[in-house]
Amino acid sequence: MSGEIIVGLDIGTTKICAVVGEVVHGGVEIIGIGTHPSEGLRKGVVINIEKTVNSIKEAVEEAETMAGCEISSVYAGIAGGHIKGFNSHGVIALKEREVTRKDIERVIEAASAVAIPMDREVIHVLEQEFIVDEQDGIINPLGMSGVRMEAKIHIVTGAVTSAQNIIKCANRAGLDVHDIVLESLASSEAILTDEERNLGVVLVDFGGGTTDMAVFSRGAIKHTSVLALGGDNLTYDISIGLRTPKVEAEKIKIKYGCALSSMIGKDETIEVPGVGGRNPKVLPRQILGEILEPRVEEIFTLIQNDLIRSGYEDIVNSGIVVTGGSAELQGVTEIAEQIFNVPARLGYPVGVGGLTEIVNKPMYATAVGLVVYGAKRKDGEKKFRIRDGNIFSRVVDRMKKWFKEVI
Repeated sequence: MSGEIIVGLDIGTTKICAVVGEVVHGGVEIIGIGTHPSEGLRKGVVINIEKTVNSIKEAVEEAETMAGCEISSVYAGIAGGHIKGFNSHGVIALKEREVTRKDIERVIEAASAVAIPMDREVIHVLEQEFIVDEQDGIINPLGMSGVRMEAKIHIVTGAVTSAQNIIKCANRAGLDVHDIVLESLASSEAILTDEERNLGVVLVDFGGGTTDMAVFSRGAIKHTSVLALGGDNLTYDISIGLRTPKVEAEKIKIKYGCALSSMIGKDETIEVPGVGGRNPKVLPRQILGEILEPRVEEIFTLIQNDLIRSGYEDIVNSGIVVTGGSAELQGVTEIAEQIFNVPARLGYPVGVGGLTEIVNKPMYATAVGLVVYGAKRKDGEKKFRIRDGNIFSRVVDRMKKWFKEVI
């Protein structure tokens, strides 16, 4: 193939999704996609390595078949309640009276010099802005004259074990991990416009196990957080409220679910399968709205409270963008508008070519975003290499085959 192949692997709580993109002149073209139900995760964190590895293999094989290429390395997404983001600030004196690349590295290093507990590791150091001699709002200070330079950065940390388990699962599935990327940051690459990033926007990735938030303003990330509630909680509520198995509750949510009771007609009904061979029941669809609405309101209220605590609620001038699989539920954007009191829209992957009609859904935002993220940083060195003997054993197996053929 003419272009470089980049693969995004979204290891989610409800589904594992592999998206294959080819870097072409002027952007990225999606050439393959594979999804498989995820069984080994809970609230974004791996709890069963074997099941997760099998799901990754299935999703990757499907993507390989569609794309017609072999996948060896991926950009993997990370989420979960253990993710914490905070802002930091560093200052240095300029030796040459002119900003060099070395100075930029030094000031970021100074800002990154914060005490982090042993059980946590830095996932991202994201530049917000540079200040040269009290002139703020500088994105790239290279070559500017000055005496003193400051850097404002956003640091994202996660539990060491959770990050290692994601790498381990990918490794066991025979994959190298280029980088681990915060899922809300990846989603933002695929769905936010430059105008929204500059004006101020809240991105809410409403997934199955977690709901991730990222706040952008002046083109930089200002705040990140992960809430350990998501679409699985909605399914569980339906299962309890309608006394039906969880598998059936998920089907009902997808087919009839609506997060806003006022959008449901009075005469609409749904059929609910019984438990343990009991007969199915026909119920008003209004009941479903009454179960889902309080939970969706609770999730968005908790996110809004976090936004208020961060002190950035006044910079959200372009509104809120809701994405992720659970965002496809009818009435979600309407509830978001009511609670945040700003305009809301659904976030679809944009700015990519190829299989756009397949990936044009909020549920694929993270996986497509990982491909776009990888394309922008393709010159970077691999961060995580396979730690176990996968490569060695594969070479040995191939050599055995060759010898058999020769003999």
